[in-house]
Amino acid sequence: MPEHDHTDMFEACRPRLYGLAYRILGSRADAEDAVQDTFIKWQNTRQEGIENPAAWLMTSCTRRSIDLLRSAHRARVDYVGSWLPEPLHMATDHETDTRLELASTLTTAFMLMLERLTPKERAAYLLHDIFDLSYAEISGMLTLQETTCRKLVSRAKGQIDKNKIRSYTPVERQEQLLCAFQQAITTGTPAQLATLLSDDIRLSADGGGKVQTLLETLRGKADVIPFLVERLYAWWASYDWITAEINGTRGFFLQKDSEILASVTFAYGENGDVTDIYIVRNPDKLRRMTPEIVH
Repeated sequence: MPEHDHTDMFEACRPRLYGLAYRILGSRADAEDAVQDTFIKWQNTRQEGIENPAAWLMTSCTRRSIDLLRSAHRARVDYVGSWLPEPLHMATDHETDTRLELASTLTTAFMLMLERLTPKERAAYLLHDIFDLSYAEISGMLTLQETTCRKLVSRAKGQIDKNKIRSYTPVERQEQLLCAFQQAITTGTPAQLATLLSDDIRLSADGGGKVQTLLETLRGKADVIPFLVERLYAWWASYDWITAEINGTRGFFLQKDSEILASVTFAYGENGDVTDIYIVRNPDKLRRMTPEIVH
């Protein structure tokens, strides 16, 4: 295969590889490393013996992502405060049914659910249910028996279905929440926001020990609302609020002097109430926040 065809094939697969790696790892930086390592391996491999280049690339990226996830899990044991996935600033696209379905598998709530799975459960589930690969294909990728792959996917689906993670909240409802959330913090008037929050609302913040933030999750309106309108008001009222598509839903980037200081995303219940507020302030997770095309 000529060198330019070699590169063109990889670039055509890159969004799909990145989408897989990010869902496995929950980290933009680690996903970029997994994709780059796959590219280097691809460049150094003779092409003549590869019957299905796309499958070869998916296999290589999956295996590298699993290796990186195992290392990441060890590091996350000692993480200071709440660990949240790195925000993924997504390039906007037409809201087709397929795109909305994929967006539901990038939300912060879904990514946190995946954290409860073993690396191979996580990979097998994603490959089968999100990327539509057969058990025979997954068996070769993970070097496991097909029956074992079926069990891995079944266990993962049991966890995800039980927690009713995969759903998509209408854009109108999300926009209503964004307006109420910004108003509550910038004006100190939370009445409208309070009607949109579930009674057992949770607020989690990720500073990674790098910046001051909550170390424990706040639970219930009695704790969450005062935190928003008293403490965040003092810090965020003067920031620039940028509405963006983050992890498949509408959210905010908070910016001052052209530096992104926080991201905010939300999770919704089946009735549209907000069940979780996720704030990322770890500066390592907010660097190079450029829109990504993700499949």
